[in-house]
Amino acid sequence: MSPPVVVRTAGGRFSLRLERRTLAVTLLLALVLTASVLASLSLGSQATSPGVVLEALLVPLRSDIALIVHEIRLPRVVLAILVGACLGVAGLLLQGLVRNPLASPDVIGITGGASLAAVCFLALGGAALGEAWLPLAALGGALLVALVIIVLTGRGMTPARLVLIGIGIAAALGAGTTLVLVLAADTTAMQAYVWLTGSLYAAQWREVAVLAPWALVGLPLALVLARRLDVLALGDELAVGLGTALQGSRLALLLLSVALAGAAVAFAGGLSFVGLLAPHIARRLAVPGHTGLVPVTALIGALIVLHADLLGRIAFLPRDLPAGIFVAGIGAPFFVYLLYRWRS
Repeated sequence: MSPPVVVRTAGGRFSLRLERRTLAVTLLLALVLTASVLASLSLGSQATSPGVVLEALLVPLRSDIALIVHEIRLPRVVLAILVGACLGVAGLLLQGLVRNPLASPDVIGITGGASLAAVCFLALGGAALGEAWLPLAALGGALLVALVIIVLTGRGMTPARLVLIGIGIAAALGAGTTLVLVLAADTTAMQAYVWLTGSLYAAQWREVAVLAPWALVGLPLALVLARRLDVLALGDELAVGLGTALQGSRLALLLLSVALAGAAVAFAGGLSFVGLLAPHIARRLAVPGHTGLVPVTALIGALIVLHADLLGRIAFLPRDLPAGIFVAGIGAPFFVYLLYRWRS
């Protein structure tokens, strides 16, 4: 096996250790993402050549489609990348935390909390306050669910207890969301349904500006905390013997996963299965070890959401379908496959 690549910050307080295979996969995925971004910017109701798109990006004053590229397509592409990266890494953290390959933000109720809060916001006439408040309501719901989980698990926060409590909360939140939709007006129910499906329609730069700080802080922090997942995977007794604070590490990882998933769902709606698919694909491509899996998972999550949104835009023109439909179309059979393998 080739020696790993070690990158240290000034002062040596933090070092990043990546196997050469993981580094190669990361670079390859970055190139694929770059090509996918260019393709997504070129395709739409009126397809344009990549050269014209590059001219619009680099020299906007000389391009006739600069407004379309910069104000319509580009914010949607950037938002898809941020949402996919956050959801993918959130799923990776949860799977490592509970040591369960079936874990995802959907399982412990994070997505359900954001969805119920958003639906209640719409049903109670919150749209009159402005659509800018909808993401804040969804993020508040996700954080409230995390607080409830922390209170219910108490000091005995074990992986099994966390999953069981999360499944119960997710079921209750799903029932609550359905009840609110049934009682809401038809127009509100349709608006909420599109959001619950998961859509990046009409994304704007102000949404990117609000989500970007969550991603720019949360993703590097996940890279720092990923080492703790490797230690927790050794078992509680050995982790304690190595000097790891179990409850503190689990709490930090849980809150970070909630922040990433809640922020992503707040701006893209109920995109299911991204947090399940991305970590599994990353494990098949990269060398085991959560530090190296974080960037790979983030890139795969970004690619999943970006391509799902692209399909939603161009596959059924002139209709613009929610990206969540295509993600669920792949994720649901994959989830059944994982259940089958886990059973056997």
